[in-house]
Amino acid sequence: MKKLVEYINKGLAAFTVSLSSFLVLCVVWQVLSRYIIGKPSTVTDEIARYLFMWVALIGAAYTTGLKRHLAIDLMTMKLKGKRKIINEIIIQLAIAVFASVVLVFGGSNLAIKTLATGQLTPALGWEMGYIYFCLPISGALMIFYSVVYAIEKIQQLISGDVALNDAQQN
Repeated sequence: MKKLVEYINKGLAAFTVSLSSFLVLCVVWQVLSRYIIGKPSTVTDEIARYLFMWVALIGAAYTTGLKRHLAIDLMTMKLKGKRKIINEIIIQLAIAVFASVVLVFGGSNLAIKTLATGQLTPALGWEMGYIYFCLPISGALMIFYSVVYAIEKIQQLISGDVALNDAQQN
């Protein structure tokens, strides 16, 4: 399972860096076209907007995979032993539930309903529903990572590697 997580992490890193690089190019061209040429590019403005959505959401999934997502861990830092592991399992399950309901379910509904309406982007003429698919994709990745990490913690709890967990955290 660790190999699969590593492959997905590498793929997401490459994908996010590629999107970020393209985003920077779009913004640079937008600035140049607006202030030097005097004719702003509406196409790159729109592409940059949508790329930013994808970079933010796929990047959030990537940071979840690296266990570097935003967290308030004051309580977790004070816990030791089995209580700490149980708390970490609960946190992973909460992340999975949030990602399931908000990102996968809500994001899929948004994308599908938007596709059904036939809404197009103003400058590019792309179907807006496809752009919104970054929500369920990001959510599915977060669920995958959360389930993998929860399983690791459950195995740690069952095997009695509580001391190992405390040593890794310090």
